[in-house]
Amino acid sequence: MAVQETAADEAAAVLAARERAARERTALAGQVLGRDVGAAAGPPTTPATGTAVPSGARSGGGHSHGPGSRSGSPPERFTSTNPDAFGRPTGREEDWRFTPLDRLTALLEPFEPDATVVFDAQVPPEVEVRDVAGDDPLVGSVLAPADRVSALALQRVRTARLVTIPKGTVLAEPVWLTLRARAGAGATGLAYEHLVIDAHPFSEAVVVFDHVGSAQLASNLEIRVGDGAALTVVSLQNWDDDAVHLEAQAAQVGRDAKLRHIVVTLGGNLVRITPTVRFTGPGGDAELLGISFADAGQHQEHRLYVDHAVPRCRSRVTYKSALQGEDAHTVWIGDVRIRPGGVQTDTYELNRNLLLTDGARADSVPNLEIETGEVVGAGHASATGRFDDLQLFYLMSRGIPAEEARRLVVRGFFAQVIEQIGVPEVQERLTAAIDAELTQVGS
Repeated sequence: MAVQETAADEAAAVLAARERAARERTALAGQVLGRDVGAAAGPPTTPATGTAVPSGARSGGGHSHGPGSRSGSPPERFTSTNPDAFGRPTGREEDWRFTPLDRLTALLEPFEPDATVVFDAQVPPEVEVRDVAGDDPLVGSVLAPADRVSALALQRVRTARLVTIPKGTVLAEPVWLTLRARAGAGATGLAYEHLVIDAHPFSEAVVVFDHVGSAQLASNLEIRVGDGAALTVVSLQNWDDDAVHLEAQAAQVGRDAKLRHIVVTLGGNLVRITPTVRFTGPGGDAELLGISFADAGQHQEHRLYVDHAVPRCRSRVTYKSALQGEDAHTVWIGDVRIRPGGVQTDTYELNRNLLLTDGARADSVPNLEIETGEVVGAGHASATGRFDDLQLFYLMSRGIPAEEARRLVVRGFFAQVIEQIGVPEVQERLTAAIDAELTQVGS
C-alpha cells in the first residue's frame, strides 16, 4: 500500500511539473508572438511592485540594462554644442557602430549648403510661422547635441523656422509643413535645416512635418510643449531613394503637458533620427511611436532617449519596423533613464521587427537605467521575427489570395501604431504606402 501511495505521489509530481512547463511555454509564446505578428501585446496591465524609498532618496536596488556604470550613478549622456568635442566617428563608438559612415561622409565636416530647399507651410490663421536668426533665444533652448552632426547643424544654422501655437489655442485642423529638397546641376545636395515648434501653455495642436525630394540633410528639430499643452508631432521621411538624412529631434515637456511624437520612415538611402524627451514638470506624458519600412539597401536608424528626472511622469515607446530585400537594415536603440527625482514614473518601451525576406537585418537594443525604487512601472520588450507562414496559410485556407493575405498580415502588424496616430489623412497615406512597399517584392 505504501509503495502504491509513493508511486501515485511521484506520478502527481511529474504531472504537476509538466503542467508548469506547459504554462511557461505558453507564457513565453505570448511574449514572443502575442496578439500581433511577432510581438507581445504591450506593457503589463498591473503596476510593478518594489521597495518604496523616500522621495528623492537613492534606491539600493536600482535596475540597469545595457552599457554603463554598475556602481554609483550612471555616467551622464555626453552632449556639447562644439562639434570638435565629439571628434570624427570611426564606427567603433557605441553611438555609431551600426551606422554605415561611408554613406554620410560629407555631413561629418562643415560644408557650404548647395541644395535647393523649399519650405511650405499650410497653417490655420491662429498659428504663426516665420524665419528667425540662428542666434534667436529659442534656437538651441531645448536641444543638447549628442553627436557631431547635430552639433555641426546647430553651430552653422543661419536661419531657423519657428512655428508658434499661441497660449490656450485649440486647433481644429493640423499644421502641415513640407520640406522639399533637390540638388541642382553639379551640386552635392547638401543642406542644414532647423525647425522649432513652440506650443504655448494650454494649447492643443497637431503638426505634420513631411520630408520629400533628395538631399544630404543635417538637421535639428526642437519641440517645446508648455504647461498643460497637448501637442502631436508627426515626422514623415518620404525621401527619394538616394537621400541621406540625419536629424536630432529634442522635446521638452512641461507640467501636466502631453506630447505624442510619431516618426514614420519609408524613403531614403540612409535615415538616422535621434529623438530625445525631457520632462520639466510633474505630470508630463510622452507617447513615442514609430513606423519604418526598409527595402533592399536602405538603412533606417532610430535612437531614442527618454529622461525622467521629475515626479509622476509617464512615457510609452512603441516602434515597429518591416524589412524586405537584400541588405535592408533597421536599427532601434531605446534608452530610458529614471533619475532619483523621477519617483512614481510609469514607463514602458516596445520594439518589434518583422523580416519579410532573406537578407534583411534588424538590430534592436533596449536600455533602462533606474535610480529609484519608487516607480509605478518600468519595463521594455524587444523581438525580431520572420513572416509567419501559418498565419498566411490560415488566411489562404479561407479563400483569401496569397498577395492579399500577406498584405493583411503586415497591416495587422502595423495597426497598433497606425491607429494611435490620430490624423486620418496620415493614416490613409501610410497604409497606402505600406501596400505599395509590399508590391515591390512581387507579393
